[in-house]
Amino acid sequence: MRVAATEQTQLPAVFLPVSTTSRESVSDDQSADNGSYVVVARRYRPRDFTQLVGQDHVARALQGAIETSRVGHAYLFTGARGVGKTSTARIFAKALNHPDGPTANPDNESDVAQAIDSGEDVDVIEIDGASNRGIDEIRSLRANVGVRPSRSRYKIYIIDEVHMLTGAAFNALLKTLEEPPEHVKFIFCTTDPEKIPITVLSRCQRFDFAPVESDKIVQRLREIVEAEDNTVEDEALELLARRAAGSMRDSQSLLEQVLSFSDGHLTADHVHTMLGTADDQRLHRLAEAMADRNASAALSQIDEAIAAGVDAGRLAEQMLGYFRDLMAVAVGCEASLMRYAAVSMHGSLGELAGRWGLQTVLAIVGLVDETLVRIRHSVHARVLLEATVIQVCHLPDLQAISDLTAAASGAGGGKSAGEKKSEPR
Repeated sequence: MRVAATEQTQLPAVFLPVSTTSRESVSDDQSADNGSYVVVARRYRPRDFTQLVGQDHVARALQGAIETSRVGHAYLFTGARGVGKTSTARIFAKALNHPDGPTANPDNESDVAQAIDSGEDVDVIEIDGASNRGIDEIRSLRANVGVRPSRSRYKIYIIDEVHMLTGAAFNALLKTLEEPPEHVKFIFCTTDPEKIPITVLSRCQRFDFAPVESDKIVQRLREIVEAEDNTVEDEALELLARRAAGSMRDSQSLLEQVLSFSDGHLTADHVHTMLGTADDQRLHRLAEAMADRNASAALSQIDEAIAAGVDAGRLAEQMLGYFRDLMAVAVGCEASLMRYAAVSMHGSLGELAGRWGLQTVLAIVGLVDETLVRIRHSVHARVLLEATVIQVCHLPDLQAISDLTAAASGAGGGKSAGEKKSEPR
């Protein structure tokens, strides 16, 4: 069976990830076997359960299974991209094939562990489900399953994006998955478990990987920046973490872009310039202009933002996130529930929410969302954004209308009740 030559199967044999106990950076001559540069996300990939970020529940469950000898024959790791599914599969494989027996704390310096890290171990086969999705590939896998591992305890198949397999391929895999040889383990990784047949799901132990929390992403990125002998502003890390939307790998890729863009000190301005985004204060000024119903000032804010390098479509996305936080503040949420604006802006958002009212904020969220859909199918993103901003400036006071309607309904209900009481019995 062909093993996909993906980025994940070309890791260098020597790389040093960041951990809570070690922040050593990788020297240039250790970046890769052939001397080429290795990206941050691969150099600082977790190598044991203690280094997994934001997936403590998965780490504890797998470690417990090893320690109590309750290791199943098939596992399904589900979750969004970049949350640690394939990294966990490799760590689990190292733990199961440790030379001294299955252990929850494998030795990363062993030959087996280093071969698995580099994607070169003969007994841990990584397969890309997207490019090996047919029944012929699965038949080849079934033919090789009976062959015992060359040097390790188990032959472990890690199938990434397993939902890409065809229906016939899944059917061919069922019998092997139900009664595999004792020396075979399957680890499936997917971002879309709904596409996997229920007959396969029922034969696997499923672990759902949650999006990584922003504060944990910030902590990890800070460790990487220090390991790379750079300095960074806290606001810059928070921006990267928010933009990554729970994906550790995405945050590290963004960090690497900023590292290349900066001169050793990363700032929030560097992040905004690289991403083509507006800062929180610019967004707040735009929102205040709309709250004042000053369409001219609002369009001037958009013009200044675009002149500063902000993409119109990206600005619309940021507006949606900004008004989402404004909506949360309007219903009384604490600053900890803000997802897009800086926590320090909680008070300012509260004042703006009081001026607009919840019903108006909800209407704006709907308008901006509709605009984003239209922008994705248009080359006139700026025109559509400006039209939406003008429309927001001319919205009626929906909160006042809602309050008047509620008051009228209450008064009418009270009158009916009074009339009913005055009727003679």
